[in-house]
Amino acid sequence: MYVFLGVPVGAAYHLVFALTQLLTPVAGGLAAAAAIVLFTAAVRLALSPLSLRALRGQAVMARLAPQVQALRTRFGREPERFSSELSALYKREGASPFAGLLPLLAQWPFLSVMYLLFRSATVDGQPNRLLSDGLFGVPLGAHWLSGAGLLSVPDALFLAAFAVLAALCWLSARLARRTAPAAPPAVAAPAAWLTRILPYLTVVIAAFAPLAAAIYLLTTVAWTIAERRLFQSRIAPPLASGDDRAAARRPAPR
Repeated sequence: MYVFLGVPVGAAYHLVFALTQLLTPVAGGLAAAAAIVLFTAAVRLALSPLSLRALRGQAVMARLAPQVQALRTRFGREPERFSSELSALYKREGASPFAGLLPLLAQWPFLSVMYLLFRSATVDGQPNRLLSDGLFGVPLGAHWLSGAGLLSVPDALFLAAFAVLAALCWLSARLARRTAPAAPPAVAAPAAWLTRILPYLTVVIAAFAPLAAAIYLLTTVAWTIAERRLFQSRIAPPLASGDDRAAARRPAPR
């Protein structure tokens, strides 16, 4: 175990183990998996202010898209002037193109802790008792195809988890595109490609992580979808309409 993550891994171990013991009378053999779900929900709840800030930032960026396009049309041949005008616009509106990265970056330490927790035979000098727990007979520390043959129960469970995770990533990306600012033609195709591909990196990560980390990823992506839907339906200000975006593509008056 990495020394600098020893303390948080130990804390996570005691918390998840306590939740497992608490849930065992109700959930039985699913108690450890349920404890990981609750742990993930607690993490996302703690990070919800960052998530809300990021969602508001994305909504503002979408609203400012026509103005950004107008600046690009007007100062496209003056990169320094365009950059200064764009910075002034973002500062005036309190927007940042990097706001959406904050929740993702903040979650990496927790995912790393979950990964190390179920890769460690001992925690705080004691045997890791969570490694004896599983989901439908598959140990929570198991990896995809680790020691199991094709069409086995572990293989089927992992493939089902990957399929559900891929579906959740698709839905999350679809919801994110609704608030994405319109990109200029020169970058629209690369941006669209990245938007479609990047969410599925979560599935790749799950394929190389323990089952416990895959449960964490399933829970956090589902939470992201619920959070975004709630924001879009109740909190987000009206975004630029189709007419506004079409107007943004027309040259600005000189």
